Amino acid sequence: MNNQSISAKEQRAVLKRLLSYGSNHKKQFVIAFSLLLFATLGEIVGPLLIQIFIDDYLQPRNIETGPIATLAIVYISVHIAKVVFQYFQLLKFQEISLNIIQELRIDVFSKVQKLGLKFFDKTPGGSIVSRVTNDTEAIKDMFVSVISTFVQNIVLLLGIFIAMFYLNVQLALFCLLIIPIIFSIMATYRHFSSRYYADLRERLSQLNAKLNESLQGMSIIQVFRQEKRLRKEFEDINEGHYQAGLKNIKLDGLLLRPAIDLVYIFALMLVLSFFGFNSLNSPIELGVLYAFVNYLGRFFEPVNDMMMRLSLYQQAIVSASRVFEVLDETELAPTKIGTEHNGITDGKIEFKNVTFSYDGKRDVLKNISFTANPGETIALVGHTGSGKSSIINLLMRFYSIEKGDILIDGSSIKEINDEELRHKMGLVLQDPFLFYGTIKHNIRLHNLNITDEEMEQAASFVQANHFIEKLPQKYEELVVERGSTLSSGQRQLIAFARTIATQPKILVLDEATANIDTETEDAIQVALEKMRKGRTTIAIAHRLSTIQDADQILVLHQGEIVERGTHQQLLSKEGLYYKMYLLQNGNAENLKTVVGNQ
Repeated sequence: MNNQSISAKEQRAVLKRLLSYGSNHKKQFVIAFSLLLFATLGEIVGPLLIQIFIDDYLQPRNIETGPIATLAIVYISVHIAKVVFQYFQLLKFQEISLNIIQELRIDVFSKVQKLGLKFFDKTPGGSIVSRVTNDTEAIKDMFVSVISTFVQNIVLLLGIFIAMFYLNVQLALFCLLIIPIIFSIMATYRHFSSRYYADLRERLSQLNAKLNESLQGMSIIQVFRQEKRLRKEFEDINEGHYQAGLKNIKLDGLLLRPAIDLVYIFALMLVLSFFGFNSLNSPIELGVLYAFVNYLGRFFEPVNDMMMRLSLYQQAIVSASRVFEVLDETELAPTKIGTEHNGITDGKIEFKNVTFSYDGKRDVLKNISFTANPGETIALVGHTGSGKSSIINLLMRFYSIEKGDILIDGSSIKEINDEELRHKMGLVLQDPFLFYGTIKHNIRLHNLNITDEEMEQAASFVQANHFIEKLPQKYEELVVERGSTLSSGQRQLIAFARTIATQPKILVLDEATANIDTETEDAIQVALEKMRKGRTTIAIAHRLSTIQDADQILVLHQGEIVERGTHQQLLSKEGLYYKMYLLQNGNAENLKTVVGNQ
């Protein structure tokens, strides 16, 4: 979202879309507006009752106890009823707004779950958090404070003008002249405030993004002593947020109450001058004067209220436009194409002339072709940036294929539904992600089809049960955010157990043993050997010693497969794989001796 103002047409479109969320609450709106109407009528009737008392009883000194007592009882009753109606209408509007914001937040969160990784590649996490939380909260204020207040005040203004015309038609017509002035002030405020609020919300989004980044990378910040730099960057963003807020305050201070109060003073002078000149020719009714001045004050009170609420309205419109940007985002996660129900049975994988680019400019994969037969292990090796992870991303359908195709059991990956693909393919990343909850929930991931027995068998299969059984609560042990209280090896073992519990047909390993100590790695290698039996495995490896038994090793360089073969075949070629192995295992003479002996 940029800091340009939102046009009146765009604001109307956003408002219309926001109001569409109220279509499911029509009955509640009818009740709320009915209560609001009764409360507003109480506001209008009060001054008329006072006018009757002054002109019919007080000024002519017609002190009749019975009628005056009745008038007093009616006046008090009207005000009590008004307070009761105001309470319940406010309660009802709060209830409606909370329900609408709940629906809107669920819609935004659900949409975020469906977005593709391309969207998250270009959008900071803190910005998304800001839209789901802060921006939706600003929208809530519109339903509670703006819509109800505007409707109430419009009804009140109409009632006041009717009462003014009832009291004095000529003076009421003069008072109509102030309406264009008020609308011009509102239009000016709306024009500038939309730009300022857009800037303010964007600055708040940047604050959240910087805070999120700092919290996620706190260990790196402290290790490399980046506290001062990060604090300076945060101060700069915070200063920008302060300046944007200051612009809003200056605008509010000029065009909200001060400008309207100035108009009110001129209107009051007009009314008093009118009654003053009339008093030179004929007596004036004090009750009418009181009621007119009272109505004039009551007229400007809702106008001031509406101007103040206009600030909340602008915030809500800007926030809503930011939320709707997410809801309208077209960068969705790739999904199944077509109506055929193709399944994964054997796990045969075929890459056919696959070319891929993240930004549409530079190809990170170029004409990749290979076949992984059922039960085979294909290892991907290469220097950083060679395209290994991109192959995994395409195989997991995190990104759409631009050129070429990937076949699984003879069917294009585009024609396999998400449930089948996620169920039959197991992914273990180099940096496993654990959710807040128990170890049991992190292995099962709330899949009710996995029993406690199967969950424990999966943990035992990857030998994670050894450390889990030593924990105080065992499988009920609480895992804090990202599993920071567990070692990297323990987190990886839980990730292995999570994958095995689903019994995948295809296993995808992204350097799954990189963060595990040597002793744990030995145990994991035994588990991996069992895991790979009967499963097609695609493994990224940095340590070449872990993939020597792979059926085929693909060596990638700058997005292309430059070598392929078994471990021995690649060593004998003395190409890129040979050089990589040499770097990891010692000098060339020792390596040639090893190759010769093998």
